[in-house]
Amino acid sequence: MSYKNTFITISEDSIATSAIVPVPRNNKPTIASIEYDLIKKHPYEYTQADVQFKTYMLKNRLDSNNLEELREQFFAKPKACFRASPLVKKYGWGIHYDQNGKIAIYGVNSEEYQQFLHNDEIQKRKGIRSKRQNKS
Repeated sequence: MSYKNTFITISEDSIATSAIVPVPRNNKPTIASIEYDLIKKHPYEYTQADVQFKTYMLKNRLDSNNLEELREQFFAKPKACFRASPLVKKYGWGIHYDQNGKIAIYGVNSEEYQQFLHNDEIQKRKGIRSKRQNKS
């Protein structure tokens, strides 16, 4: 599923007060660092599915002559939407889907983020909360 004309806000339980650029860990790219690079360098060029598949390819260092078949296999199992992305859960990035479902990211502390929040013509969806459990 992909949204259109929608803004995904950071998760309610995110501790990010400003946008953080995710970095590779142990010299290996993380899902967050790959998603960030793809979306930040190519705003409104890719759909959610494009970024998910490219992230999978890069993370697993796959190279295939038959991308169509590999993409079909990848999406044979349901994938979580970007409401569950580490970008919105941990790193302070909101994700905007334009009228064509193409995406761009905006830092929680940016003017653009605030404009999306207050634009009544755009649907808002909250990022999914982390699965932290309260211990009383």
